[in-house]
Amino acid sequence: MNRRLTVLAACLLASSAFAQTPPAPTVPPPPTVPMNPDYANLVEGKPVDNRQNENKDDKPLFPEQTRAPYHKTAPYKLTEITGALEAPWALAFLPDGKFLVTERLPGKLRVISPDGTIAPPVTGLEALGTGWAQTGLFDPALDPRFNSNRRIFFTFFGFDRGEISGIRVARATFNQAANSLSDVKVIFQARPQTPNDSRTGVGSRSGGRMAIGKDGYIYITIGDRDTGGQRAWRVAQTLDTHLGKILRITQDGKPAPGNPYIGQQDALPEIWAIGGRSQEGLAFDNDGNLWETEHGPRGGDELNLVKKGANYGWPISSHGIDYPGPPIGDGDVAMTGIEQPVYYWSPSMGVSQVAFYKGNLFPEWKNSVFVSTLRGNALERMTMANGKVVNEEPLLTEVKMRLRDVRVGPDGAVYVLSDSGGGAVTNNTPATSKLLKLTPR
Repeated sequence: MNRRLTVLAACLLASSAFAQTPPAPTVPPPPTVPMNPDYANLVEGKPVDNRQNENKDDKPLFPEQTRAPYHKTAPYKLTEITGALEAPWALAFLPDGKFLVTERLPGKLRVISPDGTIAPPVTGLEALGTGWAQTGLFDPALDPRFNSNRRIFFTFFGFDRGEISGIRVARATFNQAANSLSDVKVIFQARPQTPNDSRTGVGSRSGGRMAIGKDGYIYITIGDRDTGGQRAWRVAQTLDTHLGKILRITQDGKPAPGNPYIGQQDALPEIWAIGGRSQEGLAFDNDGNLWETEHGPRGGDELNLVKKGANYGWPISSHGIDYPGPPIGDGDVAMTGIEQPVYYWSPSMGVSQVAFYKGNLFPEWKNSVFVSTLRGNALERMTMANGKVVNEEPLLTEVKMRLRDVRVGPDGAVYVLSDSGGGAVTNNTPATSKLLKLTPR
């Protein structure tokens, strides 16, 4: 049992803040700010967040890149489908109206009915052969041809000699009637598989989000897995590792044709974009554009439009600062050749999944993007116009829980998973996480 607790406690995900070496005496500590914005006193037309930016040298590069004005829109009815989940990570919609939900660790796939009935864990994960009694699950995704082939994909991590390994992608056939998986196969393993340097974390900043594009290829986030130290590790800027990258692979796990670094010496061919830190969200918008959310260090959480071959700057450019207070790198918030975030939050909100509204239930939410937040305990709804965020509205602040996942359902409702697991999952993690549904009031 002690060994299990040790491994579980080691599973610190990107939402955790890591203790680091105190700043040098010559560097004044950043101001202490409240954990969350003052949601009780929002003012129409004023920024949602009026907390002090901890990075005194930060500046936006264009209007409304940060602190867009607050705009209240549609009232909603909040329905709790279930409140008995154990640290869930993500959900997918099954054709019959049920939900396929992953729980992080010990990893389980569960089918949940709209009335809140939770089926026993789906069997078949043992076929992964991770070399350990437990497997950690992240994102599930249904094959676009699921109705005919019953195939699903999911990201997960296993263990290698007792240490948490890198992100892997598996595919399987899901027999919903039997509540089981068959033909389970690992199709991709991120490199490095296990820590190969004192800077590589065993469970930190893992990534693990996945989205299937209209091209049929699988896009995956891989975090930089830096344990956090006095100086950030530059692995996200190198091409000989998957760390700190967005990848693009086929449904057989091979590099997708047209990837930008195929044929380049010392470059891994699965790489689609570089310069990520801890990418917690990944989704396509209504026009087929790919978007990502990621944690900054202390400030600088980002919403990024993902482009082929683009560099998103970590750790040589950031709107945030290091946890003890010094700047990241040379303190650059903008550099030539580095993509700017479309939007960023400073102080941090602990952004998680991102989703785009595609339904008709809420006409006022047309052109909205949703971002669930962990530290912020809110669902951020933002209106996009001409590629920019023009207003912001925090929802679900009444729930007062970390929000891990957000998806727009086929019925036009918005579904959210809360997370009672905190930064680490242990034997004492309460099974009190919720699956919530937002519909018009």
